[in-house]
Parts: sequence; C-alpha cells; structure tokens
Amino acid sequence: MARRRPSRSKLALRWLGAAVLVVIALSYIHPLTSYRHARQEVADRKASISALERDNADLTKKLMGTGKSEYVVREARRLGLVREGEHLFIVKGVGSSEERPVP
Repeated sequence: MARRRPSRSKLALRWLGAAVLVVIALSYIHPLTSYRHARQEVADRKASISALERDNADLTKKLMGTGKSEYVVREARRLGLVREGEHLFIVKGVGSSEERPVP
C-alpha cells in the first residue's frame, strides 16, 4: 500500500506550526540570558556583602580595643609621641633589623 502525500494545506499548516515554535523558542533566548546574568549578579553581590560583613566585624573588634589604655599607648608610641617628662632620642644611620645581614 502506498502512502498518500498530505494535502498542501496540511503541509502549509505543519510548516507554519514549526515556524511558530521556532519563533517562540527564539523569543525565550533573551529573557533566559538576562535571568542567568541577574543570578550571577546576585551571587557576586552576596559575596561582596559577606566580605563587607567580615570587614565590619574586624573593624568593630578593633574599635572595641581602642578604648583600652594599652592600645592608646601603643598607637601614641607608633606616632612618635612621648609622655611628659620623657625625652625623645632619634638615632640616625642605624638600619632596621631586616636590612642588617645575619652573621
């Protein structure tokens, strides 16, 4: 038994349906790429927020230590300040311990 060829109208409808499906599929490409880009942006922002929260915790911890007198004295010495009654001596020509070779 030989197969009959479908009528022209049925072939046209099939091709039209296929074309419509292709157009619909192509119309989803841009929203999907935008969605993927937005998800990546959200992930990047979450990572950035985590890093900022860690930095904030470190700075808060450091801030809590600033009120202690040892910290204030250490920072004052680092800035070259001296207490009343002390004398500041500046020695020139002496390199730091990193610059001196180890014998």
